[in-house]
Amino acid sequence: MAGMRSRQRMFAAVMRLLLKCLRLGRRRRRFKLVRQAEQLWHYGHLCLRSLLYNSFTNGDVVLDSLFEPIYWLVDHVTRWFGVTYTPAWICWHLAYGHWNLIMIVFHYYMAITTSPGHPPQTKDDLTGVSICRKCIAPKPARTHHCSICNRCVLKMDHHCPWLNNCVGHYNHRYFFSFCLFMTMGCIYCSISGWEMFRDAYAAIERMKLLEKERLQVAANQTYYQTPPPTFSFHQRAFHKSVVYLWVLCSSVALALGALTVWHAALITRGETSIERHINKKERQRLQKKGKVFRNPYSYGSWDNWKVFLGVDMPRHWLTRVLLPSPHLPHGTGLSWDLPPCVTKQRAPLLAI
Repeated sequence: MAGMRSRQRMFAAVMRLLLKCLRLGRRRRRFKLVRQAEQLWHYGHLCLRSLLYNSFTNGDVVLDSLFEPIYWLVDHVTRWFGVTYTPAWICWHLAYGHWNLIMIVFHYYMAITTSPGHPPQTKDDLTGVSICRKCIAPKPARTHHCSICNRCVLKMDHHCPWLNNCVGHYNHRYFFSFCLFMTMGCIYCSISGWEMFRDAYAAIERMKLLEKERLQVAANQTYYQTPPPTFSFHQRAFHKSVVYLWVLCSSVALALGALTVWHAALITRGETSIERHINKKERQRLQKKGKVFRNPYSYGSWDNWKVFLGVDMPRHWLTRVLLPSPHLPHGTGLSWDLPPCVTKQRAPLLAI
């Protein structure tokens, strides 16, 4: 009995020793993994510091590095404006340039997307209108047939290929405003870019002279002389682009400005481009009979502009003329009643 107990104690002691060895092995493995992870962390940290180490680096250097893109932007923007521009002049360029661009884009988009207006195909709601010979449809006053659109257009002025649309009752104001602001924009670019154009033109002339001297040196085979410097391709392209930009803007300003003045004169007289030719013939015909022709759709120069621009009250000069406005014109284009903004009565068609 005593021998059996001693064997059991010995077996228990051996088992406890075995368990302790297993636990110790697990702890050692765990400690080894932790130690390897710490070594890998310290090694990576050391590699990163070795790549970024700079004995002169401090908080100020890091802050300057973070602000370097801002310094670059400010330097290049001010260089683009030039050293002679004052803050007020820069503000003027930013304000006027963006306003003019917005007005050009808005009125051009509205001119090409707005229908000029077409008369209805039935004569039920129309009284005292003629019939178009080409489309066999009612033809109200001031309506004309467009051979390109193959439809009658209300208060037709002309078919504009640059808009791919007819200019009529509902988009006439958009067309004229686009021409006006486009002309103003071209004049603005020509005046603002005059100094750049003059410098670029002088640079091109100097470039031609240096190229001529270089060819003369090469022809004389005087290798002991240093050839004159030549312009790079980037410099040549830049100077020629500036000259082309200025010439293009100035040319468009002259051509489009003449067209704008022409339409402004028509608006002042209360006519369209087609009505101008019709009224001229009618005026000559009545003049031979000793009569005077009066345009029934003219309300006076000032009132004609108010009707055309849709100015019913003083604040509309700001909200409808100087700012983008999609307001509709007076009337439907089917009948021509006296607009509310007109102060004088309409003149009769004929007067002896």
